[in-house]
Amino acid sequence: MAVEEEPDPGIPEWVVTFGDMMSLLLTFFIMLVSMSEMKEDEKYQAMVESFRMQFGHDMTMASMVPGDSRPRGASLPTPIRAMGRAKKKDLKNGGQENKSVVGENERVQTVRPGEDSSSGGNIFFAEKTAELTEANKRDLQRIIEQIAGKPQKIEVRGHTTRRPLDPASGYSNLFELSAARTFNTRQFLIEQGIEPSRIRLGNAGPEEPLYNGVDPERLKKNSRVQILMWDERVRDLDGSK
Repeated sequence: MAVEEEPDPGIPEWVVTFGDMMSLLLTFFIMLVSMSEMKEDEKYQAMVESFRMQFGHDMTMASMVPGDSRPRGASLPTPIRAMGRAKKKDLKNGGQENKSVVGENERVQTVRPGEDSSSGGNIFFAEKTAELTEANKRDLQRIIEQIAGKPQKIEVRGHTTRRPLDPASGYSNLFELSAARTFNTRQFLIEQGIEPSRIRLGNAGPEEPLYNGVDPERLKKNSRVQILMWDERVRDLDGSK
């Protein structure tokens, strides 16, 4: 009568292989998340060059393929934890938990449901004028409630439509009109207690329209002044560290 052999003690070999595969997958996804936080090309290229050196890419035939292969010898100047979402709030430097501009891209704006305004705000002008109306002043008062007493820089950025100016308007070109809008808005903000050193003037003229179609009501929205509060603090830019 044959004696049945006892199985080897321990876990099956396939479990070890499966565990190794799961560990590699987890590492891969952690790397993907970390790389998604890297927004600057120089830092990304430095990391790629580090991978190439560690994995021996330069010793393979693939490294000899012609093309735009830009080796980078620079190391990462800051830890990854200091970039991306970890850096966005910047609370240790007096930043606001809810900034006026949300996102790594400076053109990203927070749009309130049902309104066409950035987190700082837009005020809208009649197409050919730079004068503040009473409605403009009421809108500015609401914006001032958001930005008053904070350390960050404010940009007042003027815009116009793309239609040519009437010669009787008193302005020689569209950029002059948008500059007049920003100046009048700046003066009102100062009168209401906003420090002049916080205000930066920008002038886009007709180059950054909200709308480029044919709807006349929506085209009116291009005649505006945009007010944004940036991450930069006044004291970081005035030379007094």
